[in-house]
Amino acid sequence: MSENLETLGERRLTEQQRTQKIEELKQKLSVLREKADKLKAELNELAEKRDKLNEQFQSLRLEVAQLKKERDKFNETVKRLKQQRDEARAKAQEKRAELRKLSHEIRVLSGKKPPKSPQALKKELEEIEWKIQTTPLDLKEEKKLVEHAGTIKAKLNIYKKLDQLKQKSTELQTEIKALEAKGNLCHEKLEENARKSQEVHKKMLEKINESKKIKSEADALHNLLLQSRERIKPVQEDIMKILNEMARLKMEIREEEEKKRKASEEALREKLKKEVREKLKRGEKLSWEEFQLLTHKENETQD
Repeated sequence: MSENLETLGERRLTEQQRTQKIEELKQKLSVLREKADKLKAELNELAEKRDKLNEQFQSLRLEVAQLKKERDKFNETVKRLKQQRDEARAKAQEKRAELRKLSHEIRVLSGKKPPKSPQALKKELEEIEWKIQTTPLDLKEEKKLVEHAGTIKAKLNIYKKLDQLKQKSTELQTEIKALEAKGNLCHEKLEENARKSQEVHKKMLEKINESKKIKSEADALHNLLLQSRERIKPVQEDIMKILNEMARLKMEIREEEEKKRKASEEALREKLKKEVREKLKRGEKLSWEEFQLLTHKENETQD
């Protein structure tokens, strides 16, 4: 009997220890969950900052791409204007060479210019032609006048050729001025587009440097995020261990309670059976439930 009491006392003490252990585990679980929640909040904050920086980085990449496209467009314009400028200057140079050659021809021909003016020569030619047409002349005189008229025409041809060369010279000078103007205009536009290209390129480099800085910050936050995730793992593992331990202890308590319940039911059943047997000995009639109780016990014994 004393052994049974001692065993029961130890069992009760074990149950108390289990209950106390569960309470201690609950306190530890509360602390761990608070720590885990804090770490999760830090994780969420880091992830939010990292994602925001990554969005800024992507936005800057798009800006850089747009600026590069704009810069390249200016550079293409510079290239095209440079080609047009060089072509205009080359053509102007050709025209100047042609003008120098023409000027030399004019100087040479001007040295052969007759002393009489074109007007005087024309008047003299008209008088000779009129005389040939209206005056009776012998062959010698007519031949002499025809030869003289031919000489005058040759002299007038010099003036005519000079006029043609001077007209050509004027045209060349006009063309040269137009080509020079075109070359200068192309050069001005070229410099303007080159300046804009440099400005856009400078802005693009600034955006690239800014994007690199933001990417570096985002990568640093990502590494911190990974480190924080590693820090939360053992906490979560400890939480799971505690939950499993609490579940085990609660199961043991339920099993002990179930054993107690069955023992109590068995004790009650034995008590009732004893009463039924005494009633049977007294010759009293048994109820169906009482009969079933005795039959159940006998069957158990036979089994």
